[in-house]
Amino acid sequence: MPTVLVVDDSLTDRRLICDLLRRQSDWKIEQAASGVEALARIQQNKPDVLVTDLQMPEMDGLELLNAIRQQELDVPVILITAYGSEALAAEALRRGAASYVPKTQVAFKLLDTMEEVLARARAGRIQQRLLQCLDRCEFTFLLDNDPSLFDPLIDLVQQMVAAVQLCEFTGRLQIGVALKEALWNALLHGNLEISSHSKVRAWDKLFQHKDYSLLNERRQQEPYSRRRIFVDVRITGEEARFVIRDEGPGFNVAAYVRPTDPWATDWEGGRGLALMYSFMDEIKFNEKGNEVTMIKRREKGEEQKPSSVAAAGAG
Repeated sequence: MPTVLVVDDSLTDRRLICDLLRRQSDWKIEQAASGVEALARIQQNKPDVLVTDLQMPEMDGLELLNAIRQQELDVPVILITAYGSEALAAEALRRGAASYVPKTQVAFKLLDTMEEVLARARAGRIQQRLLQCLDRCEFTFLLDNDPSLFDPLIDLVQQMVAAVQLCEFTGRLQIGVALKEALWNALLHGNLEISSHSKVRAWDKLFQHKDYSLLNERRQQEPYSRRRIFVDVRITGEEARFVIRDEGPGFNVAAYVRPTDPWATDWEGGRGLALMYSFMDEIKFNEKGNEVTMIKRREKGEEQKPSSVAAAGAG
């Protein structure tokens, strides 16, 4: 039987919510009169879901949410919001709240929201357990010239790298940075054939002014519109290997040989390749110059996670 902790400084509102949930469900209903009391209860015995009023004295719902996240208590939080608190609710969602229900809709939305959040939380915990069993993974993507796909791909890679315990947080961050630089290079310099001078202008428009007009115009023209970015990923407990290939004409690889100092201001490779060389253990280009292979190896001092086969045998 799942447990919900209802938090509200108003005794009347708290009783109304608890009575409503008792009538509509077989959940175990607990209650707290303040955020401070709720935090103490969670530390002793975590509920499956926490439902809290957003506006309370001493510790409001947003502060309670922050405390739960800072202490890594792993409890999904649903906010009850009054009229006029929409901005606070949006901020709470950005900080990790699972959902929210306006007070005017509690009677017919709260239970459904709780059940949905609980189902998501259970699925997330099972996924975490599954990822802990990961020994190696391989996947291949054929991406359109759409940069909105880059961050989700990088997030997936970082999850897989964390699952096999290849490196710590900083190493995963560096993998993400290098992979993003390689993807942007494949898009702008490779598939869209934007010159080095124009590339600087494109980056300035994209990231300083949020102006995608140059990129979008190029993506719709022939032959650029038919080109794709090939991404092959292989991750084990020993290394992560990434192959990124575009369908552009390539470039003179000899002109981009890594210098002794990759941060040299006169190096033709520029900042993006400098980051790739600095954050990866090995960088290789094909002869044509439209494919790069990047390798990140296990950090020294890191113990390799036992394979799932060995773990099963040990049991």
